[in-house]
Amino acid sequence: MLRLIAASRMAGLVLAGLVFAQPLAAEVVKADDDGFVTREIAVVEAAPKQVWLTLISPAKWWNSGHTWSGDAANLTIKPQAGGCFCEKIPEDPNPERITLEGSVEHMRVVHAFPERALRMQGALGPLQSEAATGVLTVALAETETGGTTIVWEYVVGGYMRYDVPTISKAVDGVMTQQLNGLAKLLGRVDAPAAAEPAPEPAPEAEAEQGDVATEDAAPADAKSDRERSLEDAVNALADGDS
Repeated sequence: MLRLIAASRMAGLVLAGLVFAQPLAAEVVKADDDGFVTREIAVVEAAPKQVWLTLISPAKWWNSGHTWSGDAANLTIKPQAGGCFCEKIPEDPNPERITLEGSVEHMRVVHAFPERALRMQGALGPLQSEAATGVLTVALAETETGGTTIVWEYVVGGYMRYDVPTISKAVDGVMTQQLNGLAKLLGRVDAPAAAEPAPEPAPEAEAEQGDVATEDAAPADAKSDRERSLEDAVNALADGDS
């Protein structure tokens, strides 16, 4: 029970920080020599339960162009602590070669709170070849209209052979594009992020592709609705302390 309360408090702190962060848009919110933080927000028509079930089914919304196998159908997430966000690498159908099936671990689940928060640890894409790691937190909060606000934050730290200003923008693009795909499938009601070219990081390590986008400024009334829903999420998560 104490662990559950602590986990809820951690998710609440993430959301609380987002309530007061300006602007509420896709962006690199912090970057220095030690790492960086990217943050995206989307509001969808679907209720939290549907959002959760879709979130843990990445084959439905992850961009196939940003997989090792070239097909998002090979992606799965086991939504339990220690569970894997993994990708199957199918056998090569080339009749002149004898190949075996392979796999990739993108991230590992450390916090699975159905309909509330999913947290995973791991270095995505080109970061996998570096000594860096990241923590992805996806927090869900029901809106006043029965939809869901999705907050998507990725914190990266550790040694890497990339220029931080360049790789942070590229990774922010990865995170934004994937959230856009999820939100579109669930019926997005706020303005989606506008795509922009990502800078190409080029260390001497083989890199996986990444996704790119930045969210347009939302109308004042839409922004207020998001702030209200985030405040409600913070209060709901704080109930675990009483």
